[in-house]
Amino acid sequence: MSRFLAVCVVGAGLILSGVAMAAPAPPDAASRAFALLRRDPARLEQVLRAMPKGADLHNHLAGAIYAESMLDWAARDGLCVAPAQGRILAGACDPGGDGARVRAADLAARPDARADMIDALSMRDFVPTASDRSGHDHFFATFARFMPAQASHGGDMLAEAVTHAAGDHVLYLELMISPQLGPVAGLGVRHPLRGEAFAEADRALAPDLPALVAAARRDVDAMEARMRAVLGCGTARAAPGCGVTVRYLYQTIRTMPPAMVFPQLDFGYALVNADPRFVGVNIVAPEDDAVAMRDYGLHMRMFGWLAARDPGVELSLHAGELAPGLVPPEGLRDHIRQAVEVAGARRIGHGVDILHEDDPDGLMAEMARRRVMVEINLTSNDVILGIAGAGHPFGAYRAAGVPVALSTDDEGVSRIDLTHEYARAATVYALDYATLRDLSRAGLDHAFLPGDSLWRGEAPYRMVAACASVAPGPLPAHGACHDLLAASAKARLQWALEARLHDFETTMIREAGQGATAARAKGPGPA
Repeated sequence: MSRFLAVCVVGAGLILSGVAMAAPAPPDAASRAFALLRRDPARLEQVLRAMPKGADLHNHLAGAIYAESMLDWAARDGLCVAPAQGRILAGACDPGGDGARVRAADLAARPDARADMIDALSMRDFVPTASDRSGHDHFFATFARFMPAQASHGGDMLAEAVTHAAGDHVLYLELMISPQLGPVAGLGVRHPLRGEAFAEADRALAPDLPALVAAARRDVDAMEARMRAVLGCGTARAAPGCGVTVRYLYQTIRTMPPAMVFPQLDFGYALVNADPRFVGVNIVAPEDDAVAMRDYGLHMRMFGWLAARDPGVELSLHAGELAPGLVPPEGLRDHIRQAVEVAGARRIGHGVDILHEDDPDGLMAEMARRRVMVEINLTSNDVILGIAGAGHPFGAYRAAGVPVALSTDDEGVSRIDLTHEYARAATVYALDYATLRDLSRAGLDHAFLPGDSLWRGEAPYRMVAACASVAPGPLPAHGACHDLLAASAKARLQWALEARLHDFETTMIREAGQGATAARAKGPGPA
């Protein structure tokens, strides 16, 4: 048995059978203040909402939107819904007399039907039924149900995503999007992949990619312009979401035939090289799908070939979003390993089945050595896979020294936010403030932003010498720290995070002190 299966949560720390753990450092003033404030569950949520969070690195824009917004857009666009199917319908609305099709605009006067639609388009109040048997199936079915409402609202979706991030005090988002997906995948029909002749396919695709890259860039231009208009960015009425930094991962779909997957990957690399807003490539869709399982190794070899050709493109790959019983045991043995060793992923999305892989200890040691980070999605893993609490490998990754950061996955479908994930982690795993602060720092440290990091180590985080003696706050006007920040987009955001953490901690310490003073003045309660 792996020694990491013996992880037990005790108080605020981890006791590991057979693993020597260094004694924790004495808590600083902020940690002591947090320990006082967290005694009240409602106050804990309030404190964690105000806490600056570096990044949300695993966030699908399509899944980040709440059902209420999509129903409102459907009403505005004159679409119909099919209440019995829980589906928004594409095309012009022609309500039927039998009630099978209803104008989305009419749902405002039918609160029960609207509530049922929200449940169908999200995980709200999900209860298994004979025809809707699992959280996994319900979750993934929502995307086809609401997609017609999103078709012409990319900018509105982006505005909602950054607004939620700003309310969560998140500095940076890496959103997964797929502009021009249909035309790109369609290239595989005209240029079929022959076996694993990737070089041949790449040469055949090359003439078609520039026009598609240009079209994708125009799509994103329009999306961002609409977002700025909705939020009033650049004006005196600019909404807080305007201050969130956004970059994109091009997400490719793994459930298509290989001839349609390779053009997506090739295009994703071309887009990253052409547009600095795109900072990496990912591969998505249910990992347990029959096609995804059959072709998983082939997809990793596609990535490996492209990485050898163009090593500068970053990869964050969905891998190990699986659980026992969802697939046969052999399906759990090597997906994360292939993503790391064959494809060359710098980050892993989910990584839930790590303890079922061959030699999990060796793999986690390799990930720690390579600094391959895992994007942890606690609520998503619970509602989709039924993996939670002590059954989740979050503690095993941390014990092995693998970098981790919290993320939301599909916050609209799951009806959560990043604060919810921090609160869940703090409560379920009894995390102290220093650990939560490091999770916030880890998000930005492993973001696919250009430039050197402000940190020279992660356990614990230690600021580079150039900036170590500079007080947190505005960017320094001159000196070595100024030069580092001027040359590094990543370091500038990290510096902003540290300034916000300093202000947050100052407030938290003051409020905790005021609470303690009030408690002493009140005296002991009744016996």
